[in-house]
Amino acid sequence: MSLIRLHVADDLLQDGTVLLGPQQTHYLANVMRARTSDEVLLFNGRDGEWLSSIAEIGRRGASLRLLGRYRPQAKGPDLDLVVALVKRARLEIIVEKAAELGARRVRPVVTERTNLSTANLDRLRAIAVEASEQTGRLDVPQILEVAPLGEVLAEWPGDRRLLFCDEAGEAAPALEALRGVEGALWGILIGPEGGFAPEERVAARAVTGAVPVSLGPRILRADTAAIAALSLWQASLGDWRGSAPN
Repeated sequence: MSLIRLHVADDLLQDGTVLLGPQQTHYLANVMRARTSDEVLLFNGRDGEWLSSIAEIGRRGASLRLLGRYRPQAKGPDLDLVVALVKRARLEIIVEKAAELGARRVRPVVTERTNLSTANLDRLRAIAVEASEQTGRLDVPQILEVAPLGEVLAEWPGDRRLLFCDEAGEAAPALEALRGVEGALWGILIGPEGGFAPEERVAARAVTGAVPVSLGPRILRADTAAIAALSLWQASLGDWRGSAPN
């Protein structure tokens, strides 16, 4: 049976102690049926993964004693996912799968054809944590504040390439466009269900380092497009190849 993994904010140090709050304690005791002396893996995105033992567990909290480092800290590729706001359930799927597929940051954006202007970021961050715990990654993707797409494109870093998934324009298939294109810093741009407005497409293509691509002959929903683009990028340039820039 695999060990329980938990993301914590505390520093992880040899012979240290980590105190869990009520929510994680409830998960340990009532969901996972953990008991005193059971072993748990902990990670914080900084100090690697540590093996711990439950020293005490009660209604209000739990105390875990650190036994030693289990894995050194590692991160996947420096990959951003910029995605237009979509309905809550689909946005939650996008965040979950972005965590599973190795994105380092997720930036929700408002576009001309977006019907929403806000998102429950606390909920999305909780989903990112849970997905990271389940998948074995040693960090949690950042869920950034919602911003207008125009601002994000105007401030796009010159050293970060942008995989622009353009369903309405002339673009090479994603695998073909990514062949031989290197670069440690990347972002992926996914539009809303109604697609990008013409001026947004022009702005995205004008970004330095933009790589417009097609995701095939069918129009994909935003969550499907995000999963497809992340998978294609990982297979072409990411850590699915066995190594990736940190």
